[in-house]
This record gives sequence, C-alpha cells and structure tokens, in this order.
Amino acid sequence: MADKPVEELAHADLADGNNVQATTPSPVVGPSLSRRGPLQYTLVRHLGLAVLGGLALLLLTSSVSAYRDFQIANVGYYVVAVAGLTVLTGLNGQISLGHGALMMVGAYTAALLLQREDPLPVTLVLVLCVVTAAAVGALVGAAAARLRGPYLAGATLAFAVGLPGLTSHYSGRLGGDNGLSVSTGPPPESLGFDFPGERWQAWITLSAALITLLLLANLSTSRVGRTFRAVRDDEVSAELAGIHVARTQVLAFVVSAACAGLAGGLLAVVSGQATPGAFSVALSLSILAGAVLGGLGSLAGAVYGAVALVALPSFSSSTSDRFDLGTDVKSNLPLLVYGALLVVVMLAAPQGLQGGVRRLLGLFKGRTPSPVRNDSGTDVSVSTPER
Repeated sequence: MADKPVEELAHADLADGNNVQATTPSPVVGPSLSRRGPLQYTLVRHLGLAVLGGLALLLLTSSVSAYRDFQIANVGYYVVAVAGLTVLTGLNGQISLGHGALMMVGAYTAALLLQREDPLPVTLVLVLCVVTAAAVGALVGAAAARLRGPYLAGATLAFAVGLPGLTSHYSGRLGGDNGLSVSTGPPPESLGFDFPGERWQAWITLSAALITLLLLANLSTSRVGRTFRAVRDDEVSAELAGIHVARTQVLAFVVSAACAGLAGGLLAVVSGQATPGAFSVALSLSILAGAVLGGLGSLAGAVYGAVALVALPSFSSSTSDRFDLGTDVKSNLPLLVYGALLVVVMLAAPQGLQGGVRRLLGLFKGRTPSPVRNDSGTDVSVSTPER
C-alpha cells in the first residue's frame, strides 16, 4: 500500500467512501501568468482597442464633409472633458460643477501660448494646458477636500461662476469679454495644400481623446483606481485600511482637472478663440449631464455622452428650422431636449446609455443581465440564462 502512487490511493479511498483528498503537486505557474499576465493582457487589450478605434475614426473623418469633421472635432474634446468628470464622480464619488472653469484655464493657456511671436507646437501647448489645469485643480481640490455632497458641488459651482470674471479685471492681458483669438496655422504641408483644416482639427482632438481614454482605462484598473473606488464606497473603511482619504480625493480632482484643461485647449484650437462666455455654468452642467447620460463610471459611456452633447443641439436647431419656430423657442429647445432625454434615460436605463446598450445586448442573446460591479468600479451585467 505504501508503494502505491498517491493517485491510486486517492481513487481507492474514494471508492471506499472515505473523504480523503490527494495531495497532487500543483502545476507551476510562472510570474508572467500569475502576476504580470492579467495586467499585461489588460494593457494590450486597451492598446488594441485604441488602435482599432483610431483606424475607424481615420476612415470616418476621411469620408465625411468638412462640417461633419467639425462636429467630430467637437465630440473629441467633449469626450476628454466627460471622461475626466467620469473618473471624478463615477470612480471617486465627488460631484463637481466647476469643470467649465477648468476648461477655461486650459483654453486661455493655449491662447496665450499660441499668441506669442514664436508660438510653440500645438502638441507642447496642449501638454502645458494639462499641467496648468492640473495645478489649478490641485489647489481647488485641496481647498474642497473636506467638503462632501452638495457642499462640494456648491463650492465648485462658485468657482465656475467667479473665474470668468477675472477676464474683466485683466482685460489688457485676457481680452475682456471679447476674449483671445487662437491661431494654430494651416495643416502640415506633408498632408497637401488642399487638406481640409476641419479634418486636421478632428485628427488632433480625436488623437487626444484616444490617448486620454487609454490612460484613464489603465488608471481605473490599476492600484490607484482601486483606491479611488475604495474611498467612493466607504471612506471610513478605506481610512481603516490605511488609505489617505483626503490625498486620494485631491489626486482624483487633479486627474479630472488635467482632462478638463486638455479639453479646454482643444476647444480653443477648434473654435479659434477663447472667450469667457464659452465657459459659463451651462458648460459645466452640460458636461455633468453628458456623464450621467452616458453612464457614470463608464469610459465608454463618456463617448456616448459626448456624442449626445454635440448631436442634441444640432438636432434641436434643425427641428426649429424645419417647423419655423420662434427665436425664443429655438434658443430654449436644447434645454427641453436635454431634460426630456435625461428623464427617459433615467427611467429606461438608470445606468446610462452604456448600461442600456449592455442590457439590450444581454436581452438579444436571450439572457437576463443583472447589474453588478466589476473590479474597475463600473457597472457590468452578469448574464444568467432564463428559466
């Protein structure tokens, strides 16, 4: 009996009804599979999705009109802004109504740098927009680190209301109510002299949006992202686990502010100007509405929300022109469309458009999705077979 292999002893004991577990040696799993494998797979998957998305957008922008390219460029900088707010509100649980002001910081940074006699390259200007907005976000986040819920929302709202007023006090440098003009020059000569400027702007904004989504996707699955979610779910438990809550919240605010600064710089490049009227409280509310429409905590939902922010005003304007509505109705119709869409989405898809799309796909496959949270903090649907 002692000379029998372990497997034979286990089978013999099981046949006799004895509850004996065989101690068979477990296969050796290398560090590339047990530790670094999942992380490497996630990074490669995100990078592959970014490359595929870039190729698809390249084909799209090359086959549409100049006006559509301009709209796609607008979607690009809205994606950056909404994705940053998604990280702050959906991943970390902080409500901000001041992202329009942070976008203004990035836009005026771009305008001041591009107005120089020897303007810097656009890529370097956008990087400096990110750095400047992140520094301002660190100050605002540190000041608001002890605020929660409506108090934090009110503080950021006051920031959004007060910052545009600085242009009047420093009108000689910031241009006052007229703002500053932004000129990025023509597209590179390597693209041809007749290359559409709107397509070049769309390429700039979409490249920035893809890079932003790639970095935020990797951040959400990293240790920093898990720390953000721990603070969002329960601050007391996170603090007992050794997480510095205030520092984590400031870091989340800095990341979101950096995205807002990049979005503001892209907006200035696309529109060709930086004016205080373009960064009113309505812009901050629109960004928050886009994040809610797309689905808080979902980067894919940020794309849906950005598309809605660009498509809804165009749809309401064309509807007003078709039915020959008055000027007052035409100016207020986008707000009505926003409100109606928010109500419909909240009733039909509480998790946003991304959650609604995921639920429809689950129903199409003949399964009933039940919402849970995955390790990245976003709501996913576990498909269970119908009985």
